[in-house]
Amino acid sequence: MSEETFKELGRSWGQGISIGICVAVLTAVVSILANRSGMAPFPQPPALAFAETLAGRELPMPVGLLFHTVYVTGWSALFLRCSPWQGAGAIVVLSLLLWGGVLLVFFPVVGWGFFGLGVGPQMIPGSFVPHFLFGLFLWGLDRVWPR
Repeated sequence: MSEETFKELGRSWGQGISIGICVAVLTAVVSILANRSGMAPFPQPPALAFAETLAGRELPMPVGLLFHTVYVTGWSALFLRCSPWQGAGAIVVLSLLLWGGVLLVFFPVVGWGFFGLGVGPQMIPGSFVPHFLFGLFLWGLDRVWPR
């Protein structure tokens, strides 16, 4: 696709990255509050678990937050910049695909089993909530962010 086609499709990279960072911060705040209150079903923050799996050792929480920020910002910016499908329906599909990826790829990689069932069945709805919030925040910020 040409640069002109991309301009017609979505936002600039700068806008996508800016919105993505905001989505990452909002979802991180909710996740941190859920972890501290004991509402989150995860044995540890998922992004930190992934970073520790890659590093093969324990890491401090800021590394997990960095992984979370890069992951959320990357998907947000890529979607807002490159997706030929925009709007609420497309964001729902993206959120569901990312949730499926967590259940089928991410959880097994970090040792939590398919669907997180190595930890327990609460991992399925527990991992849906942050992906729902991701979609909600991405949709809302995309609607209100100036073009």
